[in-house]
This record gives sequence, structure tokens and C-alpha cells, in this order.
Amino acid sequence: MKFYASSCKIRGRIPIEVGNLSSLLDLDLSGNNLVESIPTSIGKLRSLQRFVLTNNKLTGTIGDNFCKLQRLDAIYFSQKQLSGSLPYCLGNITSLREIHVGSNKLSSNIPLSIGKLQDLVVLHLSSNKMVGSLPPEIGNLKAATQMDLSMNQFSNEIPREIGGLQNLAYLSLRHNKLQGPIPDSMSNMIGLEFLDLSHNNISGNIPKSLEKLQNLKYFNISINKLYGEIPSGGPFRNLSSEFFIYNEALCGSSRFSVPPCPTSAKHKSNRKKLLVLFLLLGLALLFVPISFVFVWIRYRQGKRVPQQDDSLSTITRERISYYALLQATDELSECNLIGSGSFGTVYKGVLRSGAVIAVKVFSLQLDAGFKSFDTECEVLRNLRHRNLVKVITSCSNLDFKALVLEYMSNGSLEKHLYSHNYFLDIRQRLSIMIDVACALEYLHHGSSSTVIHCDLKPSNVLLDENMVAHLSDFGISKLLGEDQSDLYTKTLATLGYIAPEYGLDGIVSTKCDVYSYGIMLLETFTRRKPNEFDGDLSLKQWASYSLPEAVMDIVDVNLVTPQGNQKELDVVASIMEVALDCCAESPARRTNMKDVVGMLQIKIQLLLAY
Repeated sequence: MKFYASSCKIRGRIPIEVGNLSSLLDLDLSGNNLVESIPTSIGKLRSLQRFVLTNNKLTGTIGDNFCKLQRLDAIYFSQKQLSGSLPYCLGNITSLREIHVGSNKLSSNIPLSIGKLQDLVVLHLSSNKMVGSLPPEIGNLKAATQMDLSMNQFSNEIPREIGGLQNLAYLSLRHNKLQGPIPDSMSNMIGLEFLDLSHNNISGNIPKSLEKLQNLKYFNISINKLYGEIPSGGPFRNLSSEFFIYNEALCGSSRFSVPPCPTSAKHKSNRKKLLVLFLLLGLALLFVPISFVFVWIRYRQGKRVPQQDDSLSTITRERISYYALLQATDELSECNLIGSGSFGTVYKGVLRSGAVIAVKVFSLQLDAGFKSFDTECEVLRNLRHRNLVKVITSCSNLDFKALVLEYMSNGSLEKHLYSHNYFLDIRQRLSIMIDVACALEYLHHGSSSTVIHCDLKPSNVLLDENMVAHLSDFGISKLLGEDQSDLYTKTLATLGYIAPEYGLDGIVSTKCDVYSYGIMLLETFTRRKPNEFDGDLSLKQWASYSLPEAVMDIVDVNLVTPQGNQKELDVVASIMEVALDCCAESPARRTNMKDVVGMLQIKIQLLLAY
């Protein structure tokens, strides 16, 4: 017998009488408003094979009663408020193949008994508060293909026994407190396609033996304490430089945007040393007169250049003068215009050094222009993330206010979606939207203050030369105080992307960004703008009517070919289901960006496997 009551808006607690359904095989109560704890009578369902409680408001612990369910194949308990620890006796349910308990408040360690689950295929514990070491017994899970332990507080070293997981295709350990080296044994994980070790305290060298992982397509070790040479063979030939940023002292190929590794002094000849000595002496002789000329020029410029403020001095010490910006943009020529908005215009510029920049000039005819400049300065002052547009410096005087930004050579997501000269395939679109989700995850959960972007749309997603997405335009963003969860504003964002509570009542929270992200995720894969529908029909409603069975009716026709892969279309349908979860009418029912990142990373791993 099977019982499905998914997304039926059921309220209240799970009745104790559910334990009387002794022949129940499948119980799905996901997507409701169930509260309180899971009744102990669940332990009577000795025939139960699949148990789904995702997206409810249940509290309490996962008790030992579950250990009586010896035929259990899969549990889905994600996105609730469950606390406590995973019961030790869970390892006795040897029939378990999938464990999904991410996005809860589970604490304590991973029980050592988990090593008994030798048929386990999926282990998803992300976004909890789990602590301690990763147990060596994790290496016994030989059948596992997906393992997500990210967004916890695991510490100490990655156990070398993890190298025994040769079938594992997806492994995420990001955002923990892991230390020590990357174990060389990971080179035995020949099935790995996705490996994320970012945002930890991992040190030492990257094992050169990882070059053997020929299936590896995603390897992120950014924001750690690694040093030494980055391997250049095998999968490292195709990895992005962004995956290696913010480490101790990595070196190697210039393709990774790191300095070359130093050559041993033993191999330098005396002749080369002498040559270097003469070069240094020559530079010293040139330095004094050049310095004098430089100081004189700066003195003359300083007398006639309008004084600039220090509103972004904490971001960079580099200053670019007003006249240098005029020269770089050919006096703000229309030929260099690359974008415009309500509060200003953006120009492409080339400095004397040859560096290409983007100059965002704020319109000062409106008070909103002043406010927008001040807001961006305040918000961006303490932010640093690979998926946010980098601010180089600011330039400000009584008549001119501008931000100097990193230039994004591939323009906006909007251009790539709607111009006939460009095309993004399924993987590119998903990769871009994962980048945006990572930026929002950082703004909502990773920065010192909670930041609400308030104006998410494809024109504010910019792409660099490697097609990595960067979120831009913080002109109407909001900062939440330490004890705030929402605030009131009179400033409206772009119609079609605004959450209901934002548009009607002016109430903004991080859930408003989640709503806008969901709309943009739908738009990215349908290539339909949210404001092009008539009457009461919306992009969200139009998409929900056709999912998941008729996904081909709504997906961008450019993604569908006669030889199209049905499995890829199934993944697209599941991506749009994530989008619909993001733009639920009720803010409380919307998922958070931590979970969105985790879910979409699993989707891209599936795409890479096809």
C-alpha cells in the first residue's frame, strides 16, 4: 500500500494512528505544513520502504524508532527543523540506499555505524550543524555515487579511507572547517566528476596524482590554505582559474592566474646572477629622475583635479582621477556606452596601462542617483566573492560620481538569452545560474551583514571572458541589521521579478531575492520574459501548468533537437521545479539559497554524466 499526500496544504501534526498502517510501503507527506515531532508510532511501519517528509515544519529528533524499519530504502527529511543527531542504530538498516536529511539543525558527529550501509548510493547531510571528524568508516560506502556533506562544521583531516569510494561521482565538502592535506588516496576515486573542497582550512600541496582522475570536470579548492604547484595534466587542463583563488601560495601555469613557481637557485649560473645585478643597478639609476618627474606631474594634477572622496577606500588603494576616466572613455562617448539604467549609464574604458574597465556614471539630476551611489558604496565596501562584480575604485566630486568596475567582456545574461547572435546550451545556462545562486548564498548567509539585492534580473548578471557569472547593480540593495529579518521600503524593483509581499506591502527580506531568482531561473530555461504574459497569467503559472510531463512545451526551443537527450530534458524539468519552489507565493514556503546551490550542483553533475 502507498500513501501520497504531497503539497496538499495539510496542517497540524502527523497523527499517531499512522502507525496502524502496517502494510504501508510508501509514505509521502512532503510540501505541507506539518508541525511538531515525528510520532514514535512510525516504528510500527515494518514494511515501509520509502519515507518522504521534505518541506514541512517538523521539529524534534530522528529517534531510534526508525531503526525498526528494516526494509527502508530511502528517507527524504530535507528542509525542516529537525535537531539532535543521526541515531547510531541507523547503520543497522542495511537496506538503506538513499539518505536525504539536508537543511535541518542536526548536530553531533556522523555515527561510525554508517559504514555498515554498504548499499548506500546517496548521502545528503548538507546545511546542518554537524561537527567532529569525518569517520574513516565512510570509506566502506563502496556503492555511493553522491555524497553532499557541505555547509556543516566538520573539522580535522579528510580521512584517507575516502579514497576507496571508486564509484563516487559527486562529492561536496565545501563550507566546513576541514584541515590538513588533500589525501593522496583521492586519486583512486576514478569515478569522480564533481569535487568541491572550497571554503575550508585545507593546507599543503595539491597531489599531482589527481591528474589520474580523467572523469573530473569540476574541482573547486578556492578559499583554503593550499600552496605549491597546481598540477597541469589530466583534468587540470580544462579547469577554471576561479577554482583556485584565495589560497596561501599556489603557483604554476599563468592559465590559473597564479604566479610561476620559483626555480631552484642551484640551477642559476653566475652569469645570470651578474646580469640581474646589472639590471637592478640600471633600474636604480633610472629610479631617481623618474620619481622626480612622477611627483611633479602628480603635484600639477593635484592642483586642478576635483577632490575625490574615500567612500570605497577599504576596497582598494588604487585611485583613478576624473580626467583619467574621461580620457579612458573618450569623454564618455556614446561609442563606448555599454548599458544604461534608471540611475546612470555604464561605459567601457581603456586606461593608459591598457587595462579595460567599466565606468558606471550616476545620474545626479535626480536625488535617487545620489542615493544609489551611496548605497552601492555602503553595500560593496565589505563584500568579496568570485560571483560579484569587482569594484576597482570610486571617483566622486560635487558634479560627478562614478564607480570603476571590472569589465565583463561577454556582456549580460540578457544579451545571451535574447540576441540571435548568441546561444547558451543547457549546461552553460545552469552553470551561470549556479554562479548567481552562489553570489546570493554569500549575500544572505556568508557576509558580515545580510544583504538583499532587491533587483535580480538577467541584465544584472554579467559574464566574464570565461563565462563565469557576476552579480551587479546594488543601487537599491538593502542591509539588514543583526536582529532584522525584513524591512519596509518604498523603492520598487523591476516588474515581473518582484515578490508579492514586496510589490504589495513594500516588505523586503532575503525571501524576496529567492522569489526573483526563481523567476529568473524559469526565464533562463524557457526564454520567456515574465512581463510578456497577458491578463492574470504569469510566467510561474504558465510553467507550472506544464511541469513535469510537458516540459518540451515550455522549454526554450533552441534547447530541443530531434536527437535531444530525454534525460537532459528530465533534468531541465527538475531544475524548473526548483525554480517553482523558489517563487512560492508564501515567503515561508520558499527554499533558501544554501539549498538551491546544493540542489543545482547535483543537477549539473547529472548533466555532466550524460
